[in-house]
Amino acid sequence: MNNYPFIFEQLHIEVARNASDDFNLFHDKYKWLQIVHNPFKGPIVLGFQLNTLIEYQLRLYREAHRENRVITENNLRFSNYQVTFVNAVRPRIPVYLDIKKTLINTIPTLTLSNRIVMKSDDKTVLLGFKKETQAPLFLADTKLDSLPDLNEVPDCTIVPGTDYFLKRKYLNNGAVKNFLSGSFAEQSDYFDELRHIAQYPEIFPCSLSSGALLEKAQLENHDFKLNPMVYTSHEISVDRHYLSSLKNNEKLHILVDQRPESRNNTLNQTNIMRRTYNCYGLLQNNDVLFRITLNLVSLKDILKNLSS
Repeated sequence: MNNYPFIFEQLHIEVARNASDDFNLFHDKYKWLQIVHNPFKGPIVLGFQLNTLIEYQLRLYREAHRENRVITENNLRFSNYQVTFVNAVRPRIPVYLDIKKTLINTIPTLTLSNRIVMKSDDKTVLLGFKKETQAPLFLADTKLDSLPDLNEVPDCTIVPGTDYFLKRKYLNNGAVKNFLSGSFAEQSDYFDELRHIAQYPEIFPCSLSSGALLEKAQLENHDFKLNPMVYTSHEISVDRHYLSSLKNNEKLHILVDQRPESRNNTLNQTNIMRRTYNCYGLLQNNDVLFRITLNLVSLKDILKNLSS
């Protein structure tokens, strides 16, 4: 476990949620009080904010261990994150991140893999891994080449002939810099105007999916105060080839596919049904920048399970 802690302040949360248009009440410094039976007793850090902290620390780890050359020479163009949220991270409570030693597997294909553990207040808050691969680990079989022209589809509507909800976003360098700073990532490692460097991080475009889910739920009249949902896991695959081409004001089409709830899809060791969303970030020509599976559960179901 790394000896030095990361300590989020409420300002870090405000910066990150504003940069990613995330209006979830769990992160609001006042509105968290409006959530019925909120067990966290205060605002909590964004899940994608923690993912960005992991991304940056692994970037530093790769550089220190000269692993970037292996990634480039073997065309490991996909960056994959699997994260399970065990608990929440609160402001002013030190957070410790442990990155396990890189494992290199060659069967069936070359993969660089690191286990990740995050602890806060002597409790595990996050578990997972990051893997570098030649093909995406998540939602690789989804075919998106027969979609209509997404530019012609109105924002926040269903794409004709599909079940996909569309949220259109425009990437902004200033928002990305703020999100990085709010996640303890050095923004100058990604953006330096004097050296004409503008390299988008992996997680930020993915983070805009949270806002897409919130807008979808709002249109469906979901009650965020009486029935709040919390993330249980993120599964993310990012195409670094397309990531390298991103520019300021780039248009991003986020497609959301809500999967039917099922008794076969429950939270570990409980009967709580998970709500699963598959999200895709598409650029021009329908190039797929990211593929994400987001799992959520109802807070009241968790509390009911704990009380029983």
